[in-house]
Amino acid sequence: MSVKSKDILIGVGLRHPHFTDVLTQPKQVDFVEVHSENFFGEGGAAQSVLKQVREKYPVSLHSTSMGLGSEQDIPHHYLDRLTNLARNIDPFLMSEHACFTWGQQQGQLIHSGDLLPIAHTNASLDRMCEQVDKVQSRLGRQLIIENVSAYIKFDQSYLSEVEFLAELSRRTDSKILLDINNIAVNSMNFEGGNIKQSVNDYINILPINSVAQIHLAGCTTALPGELVVDDHARPVSDQVWQGYEQALQRFGPIPTLIEWDNDLPEWSILIGEADKARHIANTLFDTKNLNNKIVNEALLTKDYQ
Repeated sequence: MSVKSKDILIGVGLRHPHFTDVLTQPKQVDFVEVHSENFFGEGGAAQSVLKQVREKYPVSLHSTSMGLGSEQDIPHHYLDRLTNLARNIDPFLMSEHACFTWGQQQGQLIHSGDLLPIAHTNASLDRMCEQVDKVQSRLGRQLIIENVSAYIKFDQSYLSEVEFLAELSRRTDSKILLDINNIAVNSMNFEGGNIKQSVNDYINILPINSVAQIHLAGCTTALPGELVVDDHARPVSDQVWQGYEQALQRFGPIPTLIEWDNDLPEWSILIGEADKARHIANTLFDTKNLNNKIVNEALLTKDYQ
């Protein structure tokens, strides 16, 4: 079956400085994504604005504090607020990260304030499956789980991250949020920086029907000897755009989001990044359709004497 370029959805991450733009500018993207925790407050201006945005755009809720890989249970108050937000906004996608965030110190539950990596072992896989099942049951919705950028490696890990995510998806019926820039960051920090090869190795392990969304972002160039940090502060790099094309070739027209969280540009520049993603998809899939049309026409007109 041929793929039509119009089937792909392109969105942008919506941050506070762009609220006015998204409500007053003509519609230029297919959806927006917000960080769930920024809208946990009952009533008030934030949820009011988000409800106005929801009247114009489909909304994806992207969580950063659930801590699916934590040894501690997700706090009840967190799940209550997330459930209420989902009920009020009716998002078309809900996502989180394959990391841990919650722990205990001197008997007090604390949040790390960051997306901390986990060891990819059977024990951590069992724990994350338990947490994902609990959240999906509570929400009555499917979760999409994102691969993360990491700045340490665990000796205990005998599964790769991608093998871990593929098995998590299979066991919980969750889907995968494929962040191409996170693969690139990990490639530069730990794998020698051959991003094209790292993306290829990663995506070829994932079942084709397991990926439900793609994230694209850019990060600040590191100085020699420093780790690359996934700061979402720059345009998408050429290597990540190439990785995006690799992913589309394998998975088809997956909903795609541009993330930009620090050193935010003007709305028009963010939309320009979304336009680049759409152009890549249009070029890729329209070319496939043209090739299919040429082949079909050749078969129909072939002389079989």
